[in-house]
This record gives sequence, C-alpha cells and structure tokens, in this order.
Amino acid sequence: MSDEMRPDPDFLLSALPPDEDHHHRGKLKIFFGACAGVGKTCTMLEAAQNKKKQGIDVIIGLVETHKRQETEALLEGLEVLPRKNIDYKGVTLKEFDLDAALARKPSLIIVDELAHTNAPGCRHMKRWQDIAELLAAGIDVYTALNTQHLESLNDSIAKITSVIVRETVPDEFFNQADEVVLVDLPVSELLQRLKEGKVYLGESAERARENFFKKVLFLL
Repeated sequence: MSDEMRPDPDFLLSALPPDEDHHHRGKLKIFFGACAGVGKTCTMLEAAQNKKKQGIDVIIGLVETHKRQETEALLEGLEVLPRKNIDYKGVTLKEFDLDAALARKPSLIIVDELAHTNAPGCRHMKRWQDIAELLAAGIDVYTALNTQHLESLNDSIAKITSVIVRETVPDEFFNQADEVVLVDLPVSELLQRLKEGKVYLGESAERARENFFKKVLFLL
C-alpha cells in the first residue's frame, strides 16, 4: 500500500466505536519516568523478556541503548527489527521502520522514546503517530516517556529546570494508554548513576548534570 493510500492513524483510532475499539485496537503500555536514567527502558525490556517467556510473539522495533551495557544485555534473545535508512542532506539517518513492523505484525512490539521527532522523509512527523498506526493495526506496543515530554507538564518543568524541551506528546494520546507504569529512583541514586556514566557518556553526562539534573525537579 502506498503512503498516499494509507489511512491516517488518528482517524482510524477515533473512528472505531467503543466496543470495536476494544476488540481491534492494540494495547498501549507506557513506562513513564521523571527523567532520563531512572530505568524506564530497562524496566520495559525486562517486561518484554517476561512476555517472551510466556510464549508471546514480541519484537524490538527500536530501542535506544545509548551504549549502556545493562540495557544492551536485556536485548539478548529478542528479535530486533532492522532500522530504516533515511537519506537527508547527504547524511544517512536510521529511523524506526514502520512498514516493516506492520508487515511483520508481532503480538507485541517495543518502540522506545515516544516523543521522538522522525527524520524528514518518514511517513509521520512524530513517533507517537507511528505508534498510533501500530495500535490501529491491532499490535500491542510498549514505549517509554519522560515527564518533561508530556505536553501539559512541559511548561511547568521548563520553568523549574530552565531547560526548554521541544519534543512533546499530546495528552490526548497519553490518556489512551491502557496502562502506565511509573518508574522512578531516589535522587541520590540517580545522580550516582549519572556520575558512573550509566545515563549519559562523557561530556553529555557533565552537561546533563549542570543543566537538567537538578534536585528541585523531584519536588514536582
């Protein structure tokens, strides 16, 4: 099916009556955390591994490990969908391959970083729109999101942290989740993980510590 002929996922989700929506729509589970480093992706992958042990057909659509060994170890034994190469201004970008996921049609797919903005040339501008299409196709989805990326919380957190986050997810989509799993850590433990390079590596860790990672954030 060509991109021009493919129905809009938002229309598909809204057009189903409540009883049909429950029957046909995939289930959405969001692993929700205060910020990066609290363990959302690891918790999500542990849940995926448990589903596989139960005999569920589960695949990895896209997971950002950021070269963290503990995260990469949790991918072992799980089928990983190859990423789609997008050529943009002479640079090859690797994105989630939505069409390959729809063709594979697993029972459950893991698609990390819900608020991600797709590269130009992808069918949808935002990853949450990709996930909406997966759900409309009857595929269950696990994904992860930080509080600052939720549209209704974005401005409040920006005032506290002085960091403006441009990528957001509409509350309307978030509220469609069948389950939200809160993932959190004590402040001292999170800062220790940052120091040990378990959140970001090298200069990225230092920039994060000086800017976004402030104890005041956890007073929300």
